[in-house]
Formats: sequence, structure tokens, C-alpha cells
Amino acid sequence: MTLPADAHVHSEWSWDTGGPGSDAAGTMRRTCRRAVRIGLPAVIFTEHLDFDGWMIDREDVAEQQQSLITDSGRLEPPPLDVDGYRESIDRCRHEFGELRILTGVEYGQPHLFDDQAAVLVDLASFDRVNGSLHTCLIGDDRAEPFTLYRRWPAEKVITEYLAEVPRMVAGSDNFACFTHIDYPVRYWTAEVEGPFDPRRFEEEFRSAMRAIAESGRALELNTQRLWSWIPQWWAEEGGRAISFGSDDHETLTLARGLPEAAVMAEHYGFRPGRRPEDFWTR
Repeated sequence: MTLPADAHVHSEWSWDTGGPGSDAAGTMRRTCRRAVRIGLPAVIFTEHLDFDGWMIDREDVAEQQQSLITDSGRLEPPPLDVDGYRESIDRCRHEFGELRILTGVEYGQPHLFDDQAAVLVDLASFDRVNGSLHTCLIGDDRAEPFTLYRRWPAEKVITEYLAEVPRMVAGSDNFACFTHIDYPVRYWTAEVEGPFDPRRFEEEFRSAMRAIAESGRALELNTQRLWSWIPQWWAEEGGRAISFGSDDHETLTLARGLPEAAVMAEHYGFRPGRRPEDFWTR
């Protein structure tokens, strides 16, 4: 089986890797080298595009990101250096001519920040715009699930997250693919709540998927953790397109789980397009 593109990859140009001046410098080049070595036909570097920041607990922030936390306890990510990123893409395309290297962003909370994004960058100039929901409203601020689990019952974290998905879909036309719909499940505390059972939240997941499907967007199979119920429910709720993404931040996890994810998608009726970076459709 020919691998699909890894369509959710980060490099030194994403703020949560430490940035281009940190130990992460050169990650894009190393990632391209690894892609060639493992036979990956295409990679899309979808760097974080975030705005305004959010409330966070300091213990949840890596050492190299501590300087991004304000005195009021908010993480304020720096803007994406679009010019530096594009120059790095051009260098890698020149060096790794056998690899399809595409541009992209992982656009956080697009329904809240389209006006600010338009000032920074022309989103239409990227090959892929992934839309991500990383935070939910808590009081007058927002927070990530790992912070919310300390403040809310676990059930509320999942249901509030999924309830915002349709609002995000309706609030922005500037992304083509909804990423990691299971994002809050990453931080589920199994030792407290027991193993995560998706059937407990089936209607909420299906409702979120229906909103994405009705908008004509793709859903990402994020391979950090493969769940067969995601492509199954997505197909059953009218989803027509799937993307694949490892969410790699450090090169070594590039393309992890892609063969298994592709087999899973194929089982539920999704078929590859002409190019490796094309959505799989049904």
C-alpha cells in the first residue's frame, strides 16, 4: 500500500516546539530526511497559527515555553513567522526534490480569530489549512482540556468541547479539515475515571461529526491514537473525506500509525485520491 501524505506535521516554526532559535532548529530538514528514508511520499508542515492566548497551569507547560506565560497565568503564543517558514520550505524543497513538501497551518479556534488571521497571512496561499479546537470557554477566559480537567468534571470537559465544534464549523470558512476531534480524550484520567468509553459520549461525537460533514469539510484521522469508531461514525454521519496526520513535533513520530489508519479508512469505504496529499473520499 502506498502511504498517504502525513498532513499534520510541525517543525521549528511552531511555537510549541521551542521555536527556530531553540534546540528545535532544523526540525523541518530532519523531518524531510526521515520522510525520504521511510518512503513517505508527501508531508504537509502545518505550523501552529494561534492568537490571544489562554489560561493555563504552569505545570502543564514545558520548560522551553515557560517564558510564554504571563504574570496573570495566561500562555501567550508568539505569531507565526510566515516569511521564515516559507524560506525554510523553499530550502527543503530544493534539497529533497524527491519528496512532495506542502505548506500549511494548524489554525487554532478559527471561529474566533478570522479577523486577526487575515492581518497576518493570506490563508488561501497555503496548500492545507487544518482547523483545530484546542480550548473551551471557562468564565471570561479559555483553557485547554488538561487545565479544564482540574476545574470541571471529566464529563463536562468532553461535552463542552464537542458542543463547540458546530460553533467553530459555522463560525469560519477558512479551514478545510477538522483535526483531532478526540483532542480532550488525550488527557482523560483513566486512573480516576476508568478507561475512556466513547459510547458514553456517542451522540455528542456524532452531532459534532454531522456538523463537520454538512459543511463539506474533511475529518482528520489523527494517528496519535487510532480509534475505529471515529471513521465508522464519521461515515455513518455522512462524512465524505478523510485526512491523515501524525501531529508530529519532533521528527521521530512522523507517519506513525499511517499504514494502520489507511487500512481502517479503506475498511469504511474511503479511497485515495490521485495525489498522496489528496483527501481520501467515499
